[in-house]
Amino acid sequence: MQDLLDEWLVHYHHRPHEGLRHPLMPRKALTPNQMWAALVSVAGHVPVPLTGRDYLELLPVRWQAITPAGITIHHRTYDADLLAPYRGQASPVAGRGGKWEIHYNPHDVRQIWVRLPDGDLTEIPWIHRDHVHQPFNDHTWQHIRTHAQHSHHDDSQQHEAHLADALDQFMRRVHSGHATTAEQTLLARATTTPVPAARHPHHGTAPATDQAAPHDEDDSIDDLDDLPDDGTRPAAATGYGLYDAHEEADKW
Repeated sequence: MQDLLDEWLVHYHHRPHEGLRHPLMPRKALTPNQMWAALVSVAGHVPVPLTGRDYLELLPVRWQAITPAGITIHHRTYDADLLAPYRGQASPVAGRGGKWEIHYNPHDVRQIWVRLPDGDLTEIPWIHRDHVHQPFNDHTWQHIRTHAQHSHHDDSQQHEAHLADALDQFMRRVHSGHATTAEQTLLARATTTPVPAARHPHHGTAPATDQAAPHDEDDSIDDLDDLPDDGTRPAAATGYGLYDAHEEADKW
């Protein structure tokens, strides 16, 4: 599979193909990436934002069993009533040892998403999510587990509740300014910053040229001037390739 992926991403899109030609350089074969750039420069493109479902599908994945108590990850229990029919049951995914597909946000582990037989990703909350009102990651959770005192008389449920309370107190100390420098540094490292919106710089229009580019074998697509925005077509391009492809298609 890795070889096939490398062939598609690395070799195919960077290899010239005889069927890919630019109207201003008809004798030069282009790579798929170069042809895509040429088409986008003419037709443009519309960035489509991801939906909430797309976001969930792109989250990291792990495989977990659904036990009678729910789903346990690093001593955190995730549970909801809708898991009742699947407790102790094997997932329908072959080759995973009966485990279920789980998606999680590494920066906010207060909930996970499990893919149930209907195919959708369903949110399952941490059983103590209402007790901790700020996002936290596994690094912060492991810090709490390391420093929290554990009584040998506590069962797993009591211990998890004790950890949730210790985590809530820790985050309250940090946000109230009463935390140690080490605690402040820990939470600062665990806090994510929003990703800035991508900027799309305006591409100015280069002056139109009266002469077509020479058809040399050493031509480069990067040397082509930007095409005018006034609806005119270079003489060398009229009736060929990109600009009249739809007209040719109508004939067929």
